[in-house]
Amino acid sequence: MRHPTPTNNEIKLSAKRYIVSKTDSKGIITYSNDYFIEISGYSIGELIGQPHSLVRHPDMPKVVFKMMWDRISKGQNILAVVKNMAKNGDYYWVVTEFEPKIDPITNEIISHTAFRKAAPQKAIDTMAPIYKQLLEIEKIGGMEASEKFLREFLESNKTTYDAFVDELVENKGIVKIFFSGMKKMFS
Repeated sequence: MRHPTPTNNEIKLSAKRYIVSKTDSKGIITYSNDYFIEISGYSIGELIGQPHSLVRHPDMPKVVFKMMWDRISKGQNILAVVKNMAKNGDYYWVVTEFEPKIDPITNEIISHTAFRKAAPQKAIDTMAPIYKQLLEIEKIGGMEASEKFLREFLESNKTTYDAFVDELVENKGIVKIFFSGMKKMFS
């Protein structure tokens, strides 16, 4: 499937709706809710069987996805602010959280469910320039250099990635209840 050319058009997500998708352990889409289909612009047939990277926006640094995969492949959760791209090239910002499904016999991860909601403007305004800088660093020094920069950025701000993102997206109260409720509904 051909990757679209990015546009400067932002899709504003509803604060009252959520995007849910499931993938196998390798990131191949196995389920998509109606809102994901609507926002992404892909049909269910175009989504199922495709890698979730289908909606990856080129403005996203590789190090963010490396960090996400490092965590979720160990069955650990991660909350992330992500810029995605629809089929027509338009973009949308989400806060995403993952829930792994683990085989009770083998203890292996068999699937991941991603829960996404509209990212707060504060999170977008903070992360967009950081992502831009990480991309520039990746162009020059590769993913290792951007990972080093991100680590140093967090250390200089005396925080961890999780604490930084939690603060940005105000991951408490209603937001925490939202993700908890989604996990219960789709488990």
